[in-house]
Amino acid sequence: MPNGVKFPIFFYSELPDFTFDKSEIISEWIVHASKQERVTICALNYIFCSDDYLLDINLGYLNHNYLTDIITFPYQEGDVLESDIFISLDRVKENAIELNIAWFHELCRVIIHGFLHLCGYRDKTDEEKFEMRNKEDYYLSLLSF
Repeated sequence: MPNGVKFPIFFYSELPDFTFDKSEIISEWIVHASKQERVTICALNYIFCSDDYLLDINLGYLNHNYLTDIITFPYQEGDVLESDIFISLDRVKENAIELNIAWFHELCRVIIHGFLHLCGYRDKTDEEKFEMRNKEDYYLSLLSF
């Protein structure tokens, strides 16, 4: 890894008042999940942003005119994961309030959700949603909140 980077997982913020201070523990968690899912991480870039920022991406790249909590752009080939993953902290906070859970717990769910999409998991059908939620819950159980 260049410049002493321990993991090929990076966290950025488009929000001036937000700093992600859990990068090492979350990176270790994702690397652990990658070993269980039998994939290799080349580079994952998590970008935290606002609803407006993510809506602009949703409109500009996907032609979708609605809010979402995450958009994942995979650049990978096969089992080597590379991606930019945009997460709206506005959506995460609102979802956490609606679900009556801690916002960091919901943020971790969204982080692992994006990772699982890169591993090939989908969430279009009820069956796929059930499998995705079970995987999210499993990986969340490995974190201490």
